[in-house]
Amino acid sequence: MNLTFPRRALFLLATGIVAVGFPPATSLADDESNAKGQLRVLCYNIHHAEGVDRKLDVPRIANIIKSVEPDIVALQEVDKKTTRVNGIDEPAELAKLTEMHVVFERNIRFAGGEYGNAVLSRFPFKSHRNIHLPNFDNGEQRGVLICQLQIPGRESPLTFFCTHLDHRSDDKERVASAKRINELTLEIGDAPMLLAGDLNATRDSQVLTTFQKLWTIANAKELPTVPVKQPRRQIDFVLVRPAAAWKVVEVKVLDEAVASDHRAILAVVELR
Repeated sequence: MNLTFPRRALFLLATGIVAVGFPPATSLADDESNAKGQLRVLCYNIHHAEGVDRKLDVPRIANIIKSVEPDIVALQEVDKKTTRVNGIDEPAELAKLTEMHVVFERNIRFAGGEYGNAVLSRFPFKSHRNIHLPNFDNGEQRGVLICQLQIPGRESPLTFFCTHLDHRSDDKERVASAKRINELTLEIGDAPMLLAGDLNATRDSQVLTTFQKLWTIANAKELPTVPVKQPRRQIDFVLVRPAAAWKVVEVKVLDEAVASDHRAILAVVELR
């Protein structure tokens, strides 16, 4: 079916977190993709906006995001008012600079502020919740941010998962986290969903095998995202569910190797 996705500004209070939105500029490309019911989904571990050049530059991250005109953005390693980012509220600043709605959820308190995941969206947030994932051996607490997005033209909200899994060599926590996310997925049901995140695991891992019991990786062929200078492994992914509900139009890794220690990955998908 064809959907249309008009843009509009909104200030929304969602589960105690302010979701701020601004009216984004539109383009001919926006109009054409929106008329087809396409969604442009960007996944980006921003490394608290500190690049490999050691420069802290939130506007640079915002410009990279804007360069591909995404509808939804899953962000990992986001700081809110920490000392290492000089007290900047990165979620609010990125929302302002990209003219998108935002929700942020803390997974840990860090350096006088908060650290976690965020989602930027051109569409209003109907609701969102953050679920802490299994934590083994006193590792860094990880979470999955589950958002309900109200997309004009759809009666039911679209469920969008954003996550960042453990980085250590032993994958037992990542596997447990994948199982937990799958449990949450089944609780929601069989409606179309999207999942994006830094999974710190490769396609051939038990982690991705676990996810693929319910989810389908958007890109059929490997698209490396790390290390950022000369990527050799893909650990950042966009996944869809159920596969029959989605047509994957394009998936690509952005050609930018300075602003973060990950490259961003963009998936253009279309609801059938």
